[in-house]
Amino acid sequence: MRIAEIQFVSWDKTYHFSTEDESLKNGDFVLVNTDLGREVGKIIAFNQDHETDDLKEVLRRAEKSEIIRSQDQERKDRALEVCKEIAERLKLDMKLVDVHFSFEGNRLNFAFIADGRVDFRELVKELTAQFNANIRLTQIGARDEARLTGDCGGCGKKLCCQGSVKDFSSVTSEMAEVQQVVHRGSDRISGMCGRLMCCLAYEYEGYKELREKMPAYGAKVNVDGRRGVVVGHHVLKQSVDVRFPAEKKGDRDTVLEIDLNRKNKKEDKKK
Repeated sequence: MRIAEIQFVSWDKTYHFSTEDESLKNGDFVLVNTDLGREVGKIIAFNQDHETDDLKEVLRRAEKSEIIRSQDQERKDRALEVCKEIAERLKLDMKLVDVHFSFEGNRLNFAFIADGRVDFRELVKELTAQFNANIRLTQIGARDEARLTGDCGGCGKKLCCQGSVKDFSSVTSEMAEVQQVVHRGSDRISGMCGRLMCCLAYEYEGYKELREKMPAYGAKVNVDGRRGVVVGHHVLKQSVDVRFPAEKKGDRDTVLEIDLNRKNKKEDKKK
């Protein structure tokens, strides 16, 4: 038995289903049964480590007509337009970005962005009457919108959230500090979504491991018989800036970059 990780819309979480079909592969569209009815979803991975208890089965590979039906952009655009008009009339401060129709068309899930909480109870009532369907509204974040709309990052490549990133992990300012890019300014370390770039999380553990091998800021060190204080780090180069006090009164302190690797090599030779 294989465990397929399936996604119905890019801004929603993924779900796991079991399958005995060995011909299925990543990128295939399949028809599945959910607690709310049938859905057409896309296989994005096979995860054998996931628990197999109570998993629903993949019914079969979706037919071309079913895939087209599930991705009917004209139907989505019409629904979004109706929802936007009602939201504007109700003066709701929200930005609608996408809508998902269930396979049977009896459920609609509207995705929106808002700075705070939105009381959309009246909106749901009007949409229910308009579409004669079960209505759900899901508030998503700016990173989800970037994944949905797509763009190119500062590196010139497709946004990570549209390819390599499946789950949005927390990207913190500490990651930027450890990688010594905070000085570049928020504009240069923020993605198209306005949040810290996802790629800051890729090399964080590596930088963190390298930094742990270095003496801390303010640490007193001996270099060639001179006593100094660590005032700067160059993590990738594995070197530190050390400030030495002036040897003569009236002279300025000196700051030298000390290569830790070279220092360690000297110590190995002594041993």
